[in-house]
Amino acid sequence: MKVLLLNPPFLKKFSRPQRSPAVTKSGTLYFPMWLASAAGVLQKEGHEVDLIDAPADGYELDYIIERAGKLNPGLIVLDTSTPSIYNDAGVAGKLKGILPESFVILVGTHVSALPEESLNIDQRVDAIAQYEYDYTLAELAKTLAQKGDLRNVPGIIFKDNDKIIHNPRRQFIKDLDAVPFVSEVYKKFLKIENYFNPNALYPMVTISTSRGCVFPCTFCVYPQTLMGRNFRLRSIENVVNEMKYIVANFPQAKAIFFEDDTLTVNKNRCGELAELILQNKIKISWTANARVGLDYETMKSMQRAGCRSLCVGFESGSQKILDNMKKKVALEEMGKFMSNAKRAGILIHGCFMAGLPGETRETMHETLELAKKIRPDTVQFYPVMVYPGTEAYNWYKERGLIKTPDFSKWITPEGLHNTVIRTETLSSEELVRFCDYARREFYLRPSYLFYKTGQMFTHPQEIRRTFKAFRTFLKYLLRGSDITH
Repeated sequence: MKVLLLNPPFLKKFSRPQRSPAVTKSGTLYFPMWLASAAGVLQKEGHEVDLIDAPADGYELDYIIERAGKLNPGLIVLDTSTPSIYNDAGVAGKLKGILPESFVILVGTHVSALPEESLNIDQRVDAIAQYEYDYTLAELAKTLAQKGDLRNVPGIIFKDNDKIIHNPRRQFIKDLDAVPFVSEVYKKFLKIENYFNPNALYPMVTISTSRGCVFPCTFCVYPQTLMGRNFRLRSIENVVNEMKYIVANFPQAKAIFFEDDTLTVNKNRCGELAELILQNKIKISWTANARVGLDYETMKSMQRAGCRSLCVGFESGSQKILDNMKKKVALEEMGKFMSNAKRAGILIHGCFMAGLPGETRETMHETLELAKKIRPDTVQFYPVMVYPGTEAYNWYKERGLIKTPDFSKWITPEGLHNTVIRTETLSSEELVRFCDYARREFYLRPSYLFYKTGQMFTHPQEIRRTFKAFRTFLKYLLRGSDITH
């Protein structure tokens, strides 16, 4: 069967596949990794596939319609996100109207959390896929090609005349080594220069070594709406083979980004990965998401194997707030972690949030003071973003702390993150003002500016990445209001 997989047009450079979808202040644009993974499985199963990333390539709807018409797919798959859901369902409906014989299905975190509501946005949409959808789409394509019964396809929720049918959930993939390399799909359909993450050298290729997350953080959207809490691993050999493929097939790539929820859950596995990278003499920088708690010896072995930086969710400088969000991290671990990282020569991007349950002006400033004390290489301060299907979303909704039910308001008209929550003591405006203030306080310190200037002299490979991120970020850094403190 012919299958079109589409990251649909919306706003220019709208980063739909990331955990908090938006047009970002740093110019970040994520690879459509899960959509590409499904494309790889569909190709492996013998289907003819086209993959289009409209926001990355700047394609408008007219071009999508023309390209879809030439392919004439029997199955059309559209990725979605919370802030773009009305647009995404509308694009899906238009494609269905032009290609009425095509079966149109929506995938992604939002539709997984709100299947019936999503199906009712545009009545022309046929179905949604819940949770991990690689093999759901492959089985759906086979069933459609054979004119089989849709009730036999686990993982979909579909329309049958006036009824919405909920099929059983599909089990999560156990053998991740059986899934084709997502980088092979990138090679065929995408331009890696379109994508940017300020935590990795540019250009880079994003892959993952695992799916799911064992930690119960209330706000994190992927484990709760897409990949589950069941932690599943690719073999180290499989990961290293994909790294070798990337080095051989993307000579322009300067880095690999491991987009696991957290690569460092198992420190022994991190050590084994580092050892096998060294044994295979793979020469490429890499970056990963990590948690506080990694020891120096493991970090040093990772650094020797090419690990340049880690993206770490510190979140708050208040133990009470960390406990409220079920972070399972102690404040005293953070300083030791940063000391280990600096000794090992690994850069840290620190993520901090404002507005979590129990937040006050005092706890927000504890967060800022923590950031200045532990001194990550770069930081982000954001009001917490809550998405349907997460424990955090339910907590704020039950207490009437979400300002609007209109999901398009999750971003500003320009596409930037918008704050739709407040706390029981702080307004949305106060949360935004604090984050603006905290960014300026951290980045405009003379000591930080001196450090960053020196870093570019001692590590010239950082210049391109730093300027690419800073060029976009500067106008936001210098904007904003003072906050009472």
